[in-house]
Amino acid sequence: MDEQVAARVADRRREATAREAKALGHPLRLRILRLCGQQELTNKELADRLGKDPGTVLYHVRQLAEAGLLEPAPVRTGSSGALEKPYRSVGKSWWLNGPLNDEDEDTRFGPIEAFQDELREAGPGSVRMVERFALHLTPEEVAELDNRILDILDEYVATDHQRLDRPLLNGIFLLHRLAE
Repeated sequence: MDEQVAARVADRRREATAREAKALGHPLRLRILRLCGQQELTNKELADRLGKDPGTVLYHVRQLAEAGLLEPAPVRTGSSGALEKPYRSVGKSWWLNGPLNDEDEDTRFGPIEAFQDELREAGPGSVRMVERFALHLTPEEVAELDNRILDILDEYVATDHQRLDRPLLNGIFLLHRLAE
């Protein structure tokens, strides 16, 4: 990672506030955040895309906006001539350090549920790679593995704006202890 990217990463990574953690703990809010990271979308566009009631989506959009994770984009004129109020991600959720670590077990499953929903929506043909493994690691080795993977992902996230002409890929890295 070059020094400029490394400095940006170090400046951005921080602990999540309680409001940010709560906002990131709901699968629907995570999907809204991802969609609005791809393009600016109105509440109606989000509701249509997610197959949800617009009132439900608006509630979740407001939770994300109040947490500072979504912001209104400039008002635009829609195809019917009506004014539309789109939203966009501010792009800071990646730079939060373990935002759900202190949340209850159901909340910590939010990102996994959101990922499963997105994967089902995209279909099995969308999968580009699967790496499945089992490792014997001490807590210190787990921390080292996490830091090494985050270093690589941080670099890609920080420079993603340079690759907007390429296909958008979604992924998740999950490490869990096997049931005994």
